[in-house]
Amino acid sequence: MAHLAHYKEAHPMPFVITHWVNLIAMIFLIITGFYIHYPFVAGFMSVARGAHMFFAFVILINVIVRIILAFILKSSPAGGTRTVAPDYKNFLPQKDNRHQLGAWLKYYLFMKKDHPLGAKFGVLQKISYLAVPFLILIMGFTGFCLWVPTMDLWPFATFTGLIGGLMVIRIVHYYLMWVFILFTFIHVYLANVEGFAPTKLMFLHKEHGGLIYDPEVHNIVGEDDMGEEH
Repeated sequence: MAHLAHYKEAHPMPFVITHWVNLIAMIFLIITGFYIHYPFVAGFMSVARGAHMFFAFVILINVIVRIILAFILKSSPAGGTRTVAPDYKNFLPQKDNRHQLGAWLKYYLFMKKDHPLGAKFGVLQKISYLAVPFLILIMGFTGFCLWVPTMDLWPFATFTGLIGGLMVIRIVHYYLMWVFILFTFIHVYLANVEGFAPTKLMFLHKEHGGLIYDPEVHNIVGEDDMGEEH
């Protein structure tokens, strides 16, 4: 099929940086988390715990920065265009992908060959991207419930008592890690299912020419047909 263009306006450099930070922090959190859960090599527990907490703070701060940037910076609200709008609007319902939930579900379930044309993020993308920051905050909260310097502080100690003790916290924290692992694999697959142009843009900030989406006619056209405003 023909691919939409992927311009830098879709992911400004600050968003590329926060995406890189998220990826690196997530990798180290998963590796050290597995080691803390199952220390397969002796002698690295203190290093693993220290690194785990360091990257926990990194990813929590990075999430807060990314949320703030969404209200400060602009990005293209529709796939494959150079027009820009406040980035936070991309995570909210938009007229360009209204009533597309069913179509996106069919596409992801291989019941539809081509994905719907619309806003920068599909309906399910919006839902998952809005859920991820909350899951990271929950992950961080349960982590502080388990961390010795904070586990006896309010509200961590209170929450631990309400939920049933440290073992329950460990179980929640551990299985949330698997949620992030599964999300990462699905995210990588769906981002590259039609080519690596989105990944090259997000990680290398390289544009990819092609067809672009015209929100005025809700269709794809050639780059030369859009005019200088795009």
